This record gives sequence, C-alpha cells and structure tokens, in this order.
Amino acid sequence: MKHEIIGGNFTLADGTPLPLSKAVRAGDFVFLSGQLGFDNTGTIPSGIKAQTSHCIRNMASILQEASLDISHIVKTTIWLTDLSNFAEFNEVYQKAFPQLPPARSTVCSQLALPSALIEIEAIAYG
Repeated sequence: MKHEIIGGNFTLADGTPLPLSKAVRAGDFVFLSGQLGFDNTGTIPSGIKAQTSHCIRNMASILQEASLDISHIVKTTIWLTDLSNFAEFNEVYQKAFPQLPPARSTVCSQLALPSALIEIEAIAYG
C-alpha cells in the first residue's frame, strides 16, 4: 500500500531532522506521531491543561494539512506522567471531543522531555 508523509518530519530547535514523520497517510487512515504540548514559540508551558490544549491544537494543525480535522480522529493513546493530572486532562480532552469521542487508551509513563506532562498519539480516518 502506498503511503505519504503529512506535515514533514520533526526537527530539533537547531534544525537537525529527526527520523520520524509528523503523520503518515495510509489509505484512508492518517497516523499521527505522538504530540507534546509545545506552544507557538516552541516551548512547553507548565500545567496539564495548557499542555493538553497545545497537544490537541498541534494535532489539528497536522490534520489540516491532510484536509481533515480532529473530528476525524478515531483512536488516541495518551501518556500522562502523573495520574493525579487525569481529571484536569480529561476536562480539556472532553471539550475537544464533545460528540463521538475517539476510542482511547491512557497510560502513566515517563516521557522523553522532562518538562512534558502529556503526549497524545492519534489515528484519524477520512
């Protein structure tokens, strides 16, 4: 099956490319790499609500390049560094998916960047 890269590859702040795509379309599915809560300046704000909002915004931006939006997301996997953040994360997440929420798995785990409290990976269909 043919597939295409959506949104290009991730790069470090110094421009060094990383060996992963922001998203890949395979047939009618778009697989998004895990998104951290980077804001428009490239920094990760403090607080789970802000980071969750930025993760969702970043996913929406990538999906837009595939002519989709977050309503096309059918599955997410969430990594939280601290389960005590679950309620606040869920509050923001629920507002993003008020109808037909995607299937979801939530895991507690350490993340690659110490300042990251959350990472969201998604699969969209459309």
